Parts: sequence; C-alpha cells; structure tokens
Amino acid sequence: MNSPDTLLDISIVIPLYNEEESLNELYNRLSQVLDGLGKTYEIIFIDDGSTDSSYEILGQLYDQTYNVKIYQFRKNYGKSAALSHGFSMARGEIVITMDADLQDDPKEIPALISKIESGYDLVSGWKKKRYDPFIKKHSSKLFNWTTRVVSGLHIHDMNCGLKAYRKSVIKSVSIYGQLHRFIPMLAHWQGFNVGELEVQHHPRKYGKTKFGPSRFAAGIFDLLTITFLNRFNKRPLHLFGSIGLLNLLAGSAISIYLAFYWIFIKSSLSNRPILFLGILLIIVGVQFISIGLLGEMITKSSHPEIEYSIKNSLE
Repeated sequence: MNSPDTLLDISIVIPLYNEEESLNELYNRLSQVLDGLGKTYEIIFIDDGSTDSSYEILGQLYDQTYNVKIYQFRKNYGKSAALSHGFSMARGEIVITMDADLQDDPKEIPALISKIESGYDLVSGWKKKRYDPFIKKHSSKLFNWTTRVVSGLHIHDMNCGLKAYRKSVIKSVSIYGQLHRFIPMLAHWQGFNVGELEVQHHPRKYGKTKFGPSRFAAGIFDLLTITFLNRFNKRPLHLFGSIGLLNLLAGSAISIYLAFYWIFIKSSLSNRPILFLGILLIIVGVQFISIGLLGEMITKSSHPEIEYSIKNSLE
C-alpha cells in the first residue's frame, strides 16, 4: 500500500448516494481500465450519507484491494461537499471525477488524461447523446446555454460528472453548496485552460435519478451568486451602478419628453401614467447607484487580501 504522503499519477474521485447495486461493477470496470494505463492510481469514494448498504459494499472493496479510499458523511451534504472533500484527499497529479451510477464510462478516462497532457488544465465531458429523462435533458440544455452566455466559456455540458483536472485546478477552486456545476466556469475565470471532450453516456442501469425541478431553480440562483462574487465582488458599483444608470437614463428621457409636451403643447399631465413611471425609474436608478457606492465604500474599508492565481514563478 502506498504511503499517505506518496504522490500518485491519477486520483479518481467518486461521490455517491444510494448506489449499492452499481459499486462492484463500477470498481471492476475502473480497475480494468486503470491497470492498463501503467500509472499509479487511487480510487476515492465519498459516501454522501447513503441510507442503503453502499458503505458496507465499499468496506468489502476496501478489504479486498489496496488502492481504494472511502469516506462516509454522517448525512447527505450534497455533491459539492463530497467533491470538495475528495479533492482535499486526492494525491494524484491528474484528478478524474465521475458519477457512481454507471452512466459515465471508465473507458473515456485514457482520452481525458491524454487531453490534459496535451496542455489543458481542465477537460469536461460532453454527453452529446444523453440517456436522461426528458425534463432533465432539456432543462440541462437551457441551463448550459444560460451559463455559456454568462461565463463566456463555450463548452456544451457544464455539469457532466466526468471531468479531468490538473491538481493545480482543484487546489485553486473552492466549491460549496451546489457550485460543483460551475467548476469549469470558475476555473476559466481564474485563467485556467478549459476544454471539453465528447464522451459516451449510458442509460441508468440501477436505481433512480436524484434530479428534481428544484435543482434547476437552485442552479439559476447559484449562477447569479458566483457571477456576482467572482466578477463584481471587488467592484459592486459596476453592477449596481450599471442597473441604476439604465433606470436613471430611462426615467430622465421620459421626464424630458413630458416636460417638452407640457411646455409646448400646453397639455395637462395629470392623466398621463407614464409620468409616474418616469419618476419611479429615476428614484430606482438613484437607489441602485447609492447601493453600488455603499458597496464600494465597504469593499475599500475592509481591505481584503487579494489572491492571485500564479501559473509559474522563478525565484
């Protein structure tokens, strides 16, 4: 068995929740692929509070093998928490993440590693042909389109569980809540080279999907959160000021038009609802700009230490 401090070539990080039927088959398929690579590796399972016999089955695998590590959460914390813990435990120079439901194919791992070795820092799988329920499939398309527009990162499948990372990426990107969906986006914003690879997707063989409508709504809120925290955290006036300026200009334009109408046409404005709209837009615009200025004052007074992502250094 390798020492806990030994560096390895590859770490496979697998979060799971109630996947008892797939675990033995997943390990057998994984080990067959990884043994053929001629590289040192470990497989890290994070049991996210399963209520079935998943942990017992993993314990049997641990007793029979030398390259498996298992962590069990006391309750279900979510995929981001499981991945974050797996990343902190990984010793591989290249880290592969995948789901435990057998929909991700271990045979794609050599191609992912090859693409990382060609110069990418993160490679995300693209399930071009998906075997998911109708709602999940089409809500995912909408979610990915929205994320591409917001992030400027043009990959097709942001939330594919099958990904490959250089170790430097997982040490730089902090995830919590449900932010695992946005790891490529976060890495891209930090200057890492992000690519994608078309991968094969299989129908779910055992169990049932954990996807629900609430996860789509949560994804939109998380997208808003990380966009604000990563792009406007140090310059809140750019966000609130832009919104306020648009409202202020629109309200001013309406007010100028009505003033011209009242002065030259001599018509009463008491029956013009647009007057109240113009006044409202001006008030809202001033409030947004004020919020942005207050945010700038708070940011400046707190003097947070700015962290930069360093690619290389010579000392």
